[in-house]
This record gives sequence, structure tokens and C-alpha cells, in this order.
Amino acid sequence: MTEPDWVAHAIWWQVYPLGFVGAYPSEQPPGPAAHQLARVTAWLDHAQALGASGIALGPIFASRSHGYDTTDHFRIDPRLGTDDDLDALVAAARERGLRVLLDGVFNHVGTEFPRYRAAREGDAAARDWFLGGPDEFGTFEGHGDLITLNHANPAVADYVTEVMTHWLDRGVHGWRLDAAYAVPPRFWTAVLPRVRAAHPEAWIVGEVIHGDYAGLVSAAGFDAVTQYELWKAIWSSLNDGNFHELDWALRRHDEFLDSFVPQTFIGNHDVTRIASRLTEPEHVALALVLLLTVGGVPTIYAGDEFAFRGIKEDRFGGDDAVRPEFGAPPLPVDEAGRQMFALHQFLIGLRRRHPWLHTARTEALRLDNRRYLYRVHRGDDELFVALNIDDGPVGFGLPRPARILAGGGAPPPQVGTEFTVPAPGWLILEPA
Repeated sequence: MTEPDWVAHAIWWQVYPLGFVGAYPSEQPPGPAAHQLARVTAWLDHAQALGASGIALGPIFASRSHGYDTTDHFRIDPRLGTDDDLDALVAAARERGLRVLLDGVFNHVGTEFPRYRAAREGDAAARDWFLGGPDEFGTFEGHGDLITLNHANPAVADYVTEVMTHWLDRGVHGWRLDAAYAVPPRFWTAVLPRVRAAHPEAWIVGEVIHGDYAGLVSAAGFDAVTQYELWKAIWSSLNDGNFHELDWALRRHDEFLDSFVPQTFIGNHDVTRIASRLTEPEHVALALVLLLTVGGVPTIYAGDEFAFRGIKEDRFGGDDAVRPEFGAPPLPVDEAGRQMFALHQFLIGLRRRHPWLHTARTEALRLDNRRYLYRVHRGDDELFVALNIDDGPVGFGLPRPARILAGGGAPPPQVGTEFTVPAPGWLILEPA
């Protein structure tokens, strides 16, 4: 593993800044004088109270629309503010013991990217920065406003190295590499060693949706990739009543942990919110229990801690519902939102008290379609987690005495080897 030591304690709170501050979509986008990034800074106390150790930012660099059509990687998006606003956010985060992760869009650029404009005007050197041409340039997944970079060009590798190093020099702690699955691994091997030579403590996570996770980590030199397999298995197994799918994904997850620690999540800015994805509202708590009791680098998408709802749609503007504007803290939330926040706080606190969970493996002790008991362990440390989505209470037997740490419905303290889990419900237990 190449991850820096501090990542063993990392729990991210993820924000999509342009939506968070109401800058996109917006009929009248704010200018830099509005210093909208300060609205994110105002939420750092919330992130700290939640129990997060860092804030993972979506794209913050100059662009025309949603942030993934970058115009200038060296300039803060004017709709968010200025370099000084980012410096202030990083400094405020540091005062609270929070790290900052940036979103690097290096597979493609927007149509206002200066070298693309030069290429369109016939500049041969600029044209070599992009795939295709001279009259038809390559695009990312058919999006005409996202122009694919030529990753075989050493000048592109030099540019990305310079961008990543520049912002690490300014105090950020790592990078999420957008659409990393679309970039040839050899490109990253030309970039990341140079970045790490200057910043060996930086954490680099690649956005990868499917494929050979471990092989890509090895070939590209990432510290981690996004664990979409486990995300899908969590909500799908709960909706379908099929814990066999979840167990299969967790066994795969254990194999990944042999070589890297994935970034785990049950929500992000690109997917339907977990509270909307799950058929049964009571199952959101079980999904969160899973996220925070298995190995990985957990990430909480802003709003999920309040049980926000939102459905992603495959259309223009289809992301807007999952990227809402936030007002000033604290937000007015209903009782369900308050309970969800409290559950996040408790489970994050539990994970902080058991830092070995970062690389823990899971072992199924009882498995059927709607009931799942697993042991999560590393070395001599272990916890037991029981999940029940059946129609009625179910009894579970443990191989040795344990005490209840927590569970749905505030179960009474109990020590023993036989326990009953309500329906739907969950228990977390530790050896007595």
C-alpha cells in the first residue's frame, strides 16, 4: 500500500461546491466579489461535529457550467471566489484538524480551455494536446463540451503534474482524480511519482466505477479507487432482500484490502441519494451501519447525514436534485433528520474508537437472503454486526460472549451469546 499514514483515520465529508453555494445552476451566477467559497468554510464546524476528519471538495476551478468542463486549473472558479478564499478555507480546516481533498478533472477540459481554442484556430502544438482533430476532436462519453486530452503527449503530463503540485503546495492534502478509469494508466505513472516526490503525504484516489480495481491501482499508482461495487451491493441487497449479493461484494472487498484501501460511500454527487434509492426508509440506517463497520475510507455526502432525498436522472439538469444549495448552518431539519444526524455521529464515533476498522476483513457467520451476521476483524480486534430485513424478529447466536454496543430501537444492555434483532433492525456487538 502507498497511502500515507494519516489516511488510516480519514473520514470525509463530501461537498459539491457549485451546487452547495447556489452558483450552479443559477440564472445570475455570482462573481468573485461574492466570495461564495466562504459559505463552505462556514460549514466546517458542522463537519467537525459530525466527526469527519476532512472535507472532500468537488470541482472548484474555473469552468463554464458544472465544474467538470475546466477552463483554467490554476484559477478558482469566479462563481466561488478567489485563491484567497480557498486559502482561507484550508487554513480554517487546518485549525479544526480537518484535511482538504480536491477534485482533479484531467481526462478532459471545457471548450473555453485556452489550448483548445488555439487548437481550433490551427495551432499544431496545441492540437497535439487533444485526441482527434484537426476538425473533429475527441469528447468524453459523447459530451460535446468535454474535450478529451491526449494523454500520450508528455506536455499534458507535465501540465497535470504542475497543477497537482501547485495546489498541494498551497496546503491541500490530496486529489480525487475524476474519470480516472478513462485515462491510460501509463499517464498516471508519468505524473504521480513526480507529485509524490514533492508531496509524499498526499492521498490520491481515482474515480473508477467498474473493472479490475486492484489491477488499475497497481498499474496507475493510485492509493485508492472509489468502491462502486460495494455501493451497489449495499442498496441492491437491501432492496432485493438478497444479502448473498452483499456477502459476495464484501468478499471481493476483502481481496482489495490486500493491496489498497478503497474509498467507500453510500452516496455522492453523481448518484441518487441513499434515502431515495432504498425502498424502505428504515433500511437507510442499515446501509450506514455497513459503511462504517467495514474496511475502507468512508465518505459522507453532504445532506445524507440529514436523510436528504434526491433522484439523479439521465437528462440535462438531471444532477441538480442531488446537488442542492445549502443555506447557512444550522439547517432546519425534521425529527427524522435529527435522528439520522445523531446516528451518523454515533457510528462515526464508534469507528474512531476502533481505528483498526480501516483495514478490517469481514466474515459471514450467518447468511441468508434477509438476515446477515458478520464478524469484522483485524488481528485480535473484532466486532459482530447483525442485520435483519425479514418480516419479524430473528435470533442470532455468536461463537463467544459479547455485549451490545448499539442497535436499532435502543436495545437494552446485554451480554451473552444469543441475541434477538428486531425487524427491520441491526445490532453491533463487541466481545465481552
